[in-house]
Amino acid sequence: MAPATTSKNDRSAAYEAMLSTLSEGSVHVHFDPYEDIAWDAPELAIDQADPRWVLSPTVDPLGATAWYRQLPLERQVEIGKARLMNTMKVGAAFESMLIRGLMQYAVALPHRSPEFRYCLHEMTEECNHIQMFMELVNRVDVETPGMRKRLRRASPYIGGLLAFRPVLLMVAILAGEEPIDHYQKAILREGGDVPPAVLRTMEIHVAEEARHISFADEFLKLRVPRLRRGQRLALSVLFPVVMRLGVDEIMIPPRSLARRLGIPPEVLAEAFWDGPASQRILRSYFAEMRALATEVGLMNRISRRAWRLCGIDGEPALYRGEPDRSAEVLA
Repeated sequence: MAPATTSKNDRSAAYEAMLSTLSEGSVHVHFDPYEDIAWDAPELAIDQADPRWVLSPTVDPLGATAWYRQLPLERQVEIGKARLMNTMKVGAAFESMLIRGLMQYAVALPHRSPEFRYCLHEMTEECNHIQMFMELVNRVDVETPGMRKRLRRASPYIGGLLAFRPVLLMVAILAGEEPIDHYQKAILREGGDVPPAVLRTMEIHVAEEARHISFADEFLKLRVPRLRRGQRLALSVLFPVVMRLGVDEIMIPPRSLARRLGIPPEVLAEAFWDGPASQRILRSYFAEMRALATEVGLMNRISRRAWRLCGIDGEPALYRGEPDRSAEVLA
């Protein structure tokens, strides 16, 4: 028993050291949406006709459709601008759900828990992200609904309820963070060919989300192996289901927005996620989550089938931040 106990203590000590590192990082490397973004600078002025609003054909599933690529430039700009701003607005709503869940979890932690400090740092940063996203949405001034109606109604309760199941809360947090983080990093890797104000918000968000995702990853690496066998089996199946639910809510525009923009239903279906290009993009969002599930023992014969049925199966990432090497422009 001694070696197992020592190993468990070592993992807990390493986890607490990681929390200390992340907390210090939040103190010494952080961003303020009104100090670190020069919103009124001429170079960040919003140009409604900027061709950089056009969606990438390799990064964005709607941008990958032949229908979108064949539209006149002004229509591509109109649709791209609304899509990006709706994604930002949904991102802000997901951040608010995360804050509710983390706050409910943090206030119940025991005295002097190192998790309490980092949870508060993360919530502070997420509040800044909400301000940053909504400042951008307001300045672009394109009417977008944000979340789909059913989730908007349920959102005040979801985070608080998940706080009573912390492992599932962290899975849900990753389901909300990973798609946006992957999407934004892919745009930055392509050269950041988006309007400057959008680029600056993405740079800040990606920099700080790295800490948040690291926390959720390490939380699961510590706690999942401690679950009972039946709990691990149930979680192994729930993991890909929650990932798919999260990406659908974040990336698929509401039908009301699609109708207003004149996106045909068959094009919306191709983009999310019936077309081969969009299926490749969808799978690429979760390579790191497949690696995490494998590492913590959540990949088994049953769960692999769940990943496949959810359309997000594939090879695990070799390392955090590995780019999607299958990206290609489909003519």
